[in-house]
Amino acid sequence: MRRLSCMHLLLTLPLLCVSLLSQNGPSPAVIGVRSARMLDVKTGKLVSNAVVLVEGEKITAAGAGIVVPAGVRVLDLGDATLLPGLIDCHTHLMARIPDGPEGYGLNLLTKSEAFRALEGAADARATLLAGFTTVRDVESEGSGYSDADLRDAINQGLIEGPRMQVATRGIAMIGRYFPFHISWDLKDFPTGAQLVSGPEEARRAAREQIGHGADLLKVYADWDRPTLTVEEIRVVVEEAHRAKLKVAAHATLPEGIRNALTAGVDSIEHGHEADRSSLELIKEKDAYWVPTIGHYFYHAETANSPEARKYMQAAVERARQNFAIARELGVKIANGYDPASAEEHGHNAQELIAMTKLGLQPAEAIRAATVNAAELMGWADKVGVLEKDHYADVIAVTGNPMSDITELQRVRFVMKGGAVVRNELFDSSSPH
Repeated sequence: MRRLSCMHLLLTLPLLCVSLLSQNGPSPAVIGVRSARMLDVKTGKLVSNAVVLVEGEKITAAGAGIVVPAGVRVLDLGDATLLPGLIDCHTHLMARIPDGPEGYGLNLLTKSEAFRALEGAADARATLLAGFTTVRDVESEGSGYSDADLRDAINQGLIEGPRMQVATRGIAMIGRYFPFHISWDLKDFPTGAQLVSGPEEARRAAREQIGHGADLLKVYADWDRPTLTVEEIRVVVEEAHRAKLKVAAHATLPEGIRNALTAGVDSIEHGHEADRSSLELIKEKDAYWVPTIGHYFYHAETANSPEARKYMQAAVERARQNFAIARELGVKIANGYDPASAEEHGHNAQELIAMTKLGLQPAEAIRAATVNAAELMGWADKVGVLEKDHYADVIAVTGNPMSDITELQRVRFVMKGGAVVRNELFDSSSPH
């Protein structure tokens, strides 16, 4: 019996040592990030002689003139402006859709889901390097649950990319979402969203998507006319809210916006034909507006048909009017660029520039891409500000984005969760 006890001790001792080492191992290294300025995104004021202290993935302190402990490695970024990592609340990292009226169907027909996942990985990296350290990906545009796989691969460190919330397949009315013009006798041609008819099909789709790992759900409340009914949207909202998830609604028309908000959605995506009553209802329901006007602002003159140019130009002018109304009413605005091509991924800051060209102040646009976006995502305690206990998602530009917001198109330094993924600024990298 003594021999057995000794043998048991010899076998278990190494495991016990490993356990003790894992519990009492070395603390994560502390890093100091120093620069001439830091933007307080809540107030819109610049803080001079800025320091952000990082331990592991989290910020331990941030502000002016913070004392850096002896022996801490300092990344001195010189005459730069620090900001929290930016957030895009309306991305489609799985989408690289060819131009032309039949581009969407061609995309589904010619690309495997494996290939689209690789495209998504490239788009995720481009987005991260542009300074967008967090995104809300509002459906995979026909690539199934690959967006959830992309999120998980990023979380496991297999590829570089932003923190992601994913809406997986999206939920739309049969016959009113891409692809259109497909021959009726082609059975089981892939669709860009999960198509439903009736409340029970909508409920089943919601449950299925939640079961496959959705972080939020996306509904299409309209297209060229209202689509899903209030009852169909409401059951999706019920299932999502029961699971503590939010619902984003593609809604461009006043009636679609009203239906979505009546059903209880958390955000209105686009709203390109919204009127004052639409914005008043968004405010009343305490929802968010994600305008996604950047693509229209930059491409209205080059759209591939006269009809598209006319619509986009009208949407841009309407956005100019609606930003003024939204500011008057106090509507909560969150940033979202809606990229869907290889050329657009990584250029998400164009949305912020477009919003300022159409009436928002730089501080308001930046808040839309930081604190407001974090609140919409339910991550206000994790991202969106440079404060203690938040993830160390830090970016830097050489100029002042408050006087020239185009600086956000030229991000020179990106840190995500304490790891530097881009650095084109001077770095002493020396102990303090």
